[in-house]
Amino acid sequence: MKRIGIVVFAVMAGWGNAAAQGKVLTFAEAVRIAMQNSVTLNTQRNNLEINQMFKTASYVSMGPNVSLNASAVRIDGNSFNPQTGTVINGVRDNITGSVNANINLFSGFQTINAIKQNTQLTDAQAYNVGRTTQDVINTVATQYLTVMLDKELLRIAKENFDALSQQLTQVREQAALGSRSPVDEYNQEAQTKAAELRYVQAEIALNNDRTLLAQTLLIDPFEEFDVELPNWDINQIGNESLDMRELAEKAKIHRGDYQRAMKQEEAQRFGMASVRGRMMPSLVAFGTIGSAYNFQHNVPDSIDDGSGNMIPNPGAPRPFNEQFRNDNVYKQYGLQLQIPILNGFQNRSTYYQQKKLYENAQLNRKNVEYQIQNDVIRTVRNYEGAKKQYGIAVDQLKSAEIAFQLETERYNLGVTNFVDFVNANRTYVQAEADKARAEYNLVFQKLLLEYAVGTLKAEDIAK
Repeated sequence: MKRIGIVVFAVMAGWGNAAAQGKVLTFAEAVRIAMQNSVTLNTQRNNLEINQMFKTASYVSMGPNVSLNASAVRIDGNSFNPQTGTVINGVRDNITGSVNANINLFSGFQTINAIKQNTQLTDAQAYNVGRTTQDVINTVATQYLTVMLDKELLRIAKENFDALSQQLTQVREQAALGSRSPVDEYNQEAQTKAAELRYVQAEIALNNDRTLLAQTLLIDPFEEFDVELPNWDINQIGNESLDMRELAEKAKIHRGDYQRAMKQEEAQRFGMASVRGRMMPSLVAFGTIGSAYNFQHNVPDSIDDGSGNMIPNPGAPRPFNEQFRNDNVYKQYGLQLQIPILNGFQNRSTYYQQKKLYENAQLNRKNVEYQIQNDVIRTVRNYEGAKKQYGIAVDQLKSAEIAFQLETERYNLGVTNFVDFVNANRTYVQAEADKARAEYNLVFQKLLLEYAVGTLKAEDIAK
């Protein structure tokens, strides 16, 4: 136990120095950073905004279409002057303006079904964002806990290396005094080097997995950071009883990919109905109000009446206000009915295509449903197996620790040989590693179960 206390202190001191050089990244902070930086999640959020814009546009399309038209034209040559009702040859300016409006009164319910389709697509994308969020949490949690496991395996490897190094020092002293043979010294040195090799390998694995976590979070790779053990009760994790059928039904409610598939199926159904409306008559109400101004160049304002008196020229352009606001104002309004008869089967082919898209959406929804059931069955069985594995690993570690302590005492007293001591040490170190892997695997399986059911949240890990 003295050996364990010394090594734990050394390992904790080493990690304390590492944390002092860099920052400590908690799980909650890691998830928060991932939520901000994830390219996939931000892409899905942008797609949601696009869907929301299409949804808004579909609602606004039910209102009237209004446009303002204006033109200014100069004509040099022969042209018809509506002001005088004659064809003239000269330079004439023509200014027109109008306001046009039309509203769709009936179009085979295309607009209503298009609104419903865009609403369903927006809801589907919202569920996709939710599922993508769980994807990010699951990825970050898995990588974060992998780093935690690497730290634990590094601690075990460091502990074993330090203990064997102390044992090597003791054997060398005993060999120098002649109480042990040189063979024991060389065997102990080889065992110590093997432990050092495993320690270096554990350190490399930790660095690689920590780099992968930094890549996932898109943080500065040159910034050193350490991770903090989340606060969970490993014994409480494995106590709940699970019903696979109940969890499968629960997953249909919470899984974003299944809800998305349902919404997409509904969207394609409404899209099919919207396309079918193109084969029905449409009725549009329209109206236009406009005016014009004409100005003929080189036309005098007054002319000679033949007796030397100047009188107003009746062909002279009238003032702008008089023409544009009174004389030339016109209004046009009415109804337009269009009945499609034959257009090369374009509407029918589009409807057939939309119908097949609807059938494909139905197949996709059924496929996701079966996938959910298989995911739940697999994760529940793996979770149950992980609980058994953890219980066995705990018992194995207790037995291996007692056996190693006893074998160490016997070896120091010269009662047992080096081979038995090495085997006991190897069994104890392996039991420690197995227990650590079983513990983290149980947490992994718990995360995968929550992910399969669709209820995974960051607070499920970080308390």
